[in-house]
Amino acid sequence: MLDRRLTLDSQVALRPEPFGALAYHYGNRKLIFLKNPDVVRVVQYLDDNESDACTIAEALIACDIAESRWPSFERALDALTKSEMLHEHEQITTG
Repeated sequence: MLDRRLTLDSQVALRPEPFGALAYHYGNRKLIFLKNPDVVRVVQYLDDNESDACTIAEALIACDIAESRWPSFERALDALTKSEMLHEHEQITTG
């Protein structure tokens, strides 16, 4: 999973909160509490770097997440993907 290139769904809004953030999907009306500020930071990094389409591993490194914590981030990002908050980055080709 670390080689996947994910981005925030265009219908998702993140609202910062003292505990982390609220993620709301306007399409499916799901509301998820992101209770870990580090997870919020990684999700925002993936979204901010959508044009570069970085991998999850690259985002974790850029956000200075200890490698020992990566499995918990993989589970969290997988759950966000299953809830449609994140999706695979779509490569746009020109030609």
